[in-house]
Amino acid sequence: MIINKSQIVEILAKHKLWLEGKTSGEKADLSKKDFSGVDLSKKDLSGADLSNTNLSGANLSGADLSGANFENANLKGTDLSGANIFDAYLGGANLKGVNLSGADLSGANFENAKLIGVNLSDAKLYHVNLSNTNLSGANLSGADLSGANFENANLKGTDLSGANIFDAYLGGANLKGVNLENADLRGANLENANLKGTDLSGAKLYHVNLYNTDLSGANLSGADLRGANFENANLKGTDLSGANIFDAYLGGANLKGANLENADLRGANLEDANFKGTNIFGANLKGTLLDK
Repeated sequence: MIINKSQIVEILAKHKLWLEGKTSGEKADLSKKDFSGVDLSKKDLSGADLSNTNLSGANLSGADLSGANFENANLKGTDLSGANIFDAYLGGANLKGVNLSGADLSGANFENAKLIGVNLSDAKLYHVNLSNTNLSGANLSGADLSGANFENANLKGTDLSGANIFDAYLGGANLKGVNLENADLRGANLENANLKGTDLSGAKLYHVNLYNTDLSGANLSGADLRGANFENANLKGTDLSGANIFDAYLGGANLKGANLENADLRGANLEDANFKGTNIFGANLKGTLLDK
């Protein structure tokens, strides 16, 4: 159903009264309607029902969409820059190519949403649910993703440089070829994740769980890996030169052909690790446990 301009004005007016608690007000029900290309910038649609709505190409920049329901909505090519999407539900929504730069998405639920090529640079995604989402090729540089849930998410080729991923869960996520340069991953859980060929140079990975993770060919040069768990991780051909691996656990890890030149491995546990062809020139191995 296509909505005209006068209908939009009426819907917004009644919604405003509803938000103010007036009996004459009515919560905006925009579900299953066609709002493609409509300008809703800076409008207050907090708590509105936008499920199954077509918002492709619409302008929602600076809009208040907190607590709104976007379940299965089509937001392809929509401008959501600077919008307030706090605690909104976007399960199954199509956000392909959407501009969400600087938007506040804290507490939002994106489970099973399509976020291919989305611009989320500098966005606030604190404690967001992104499990099973497709974020391949997305821009998340500088975004706040602390405490976010990326379980089984597809992040292939995503830019996460400088992002805050503190205490986030990325179990089973596909991070192949991702740029995590200078990202803050302290306390994050990357168990069983695919980080093959990923750039983690200079990243903060203090006390990160990398159990059974594939880091083959990854760049971890200069990274802070103190106290990290690399049990059974695949570090084949990984660059760990100059990394701080103090007190980390690498039991059973595959370090075949890895570069550990000038790395700090003091107090690290390397029991049963595979060091075939590994470069340890200049590495500090003081107090390291190498065998049982």
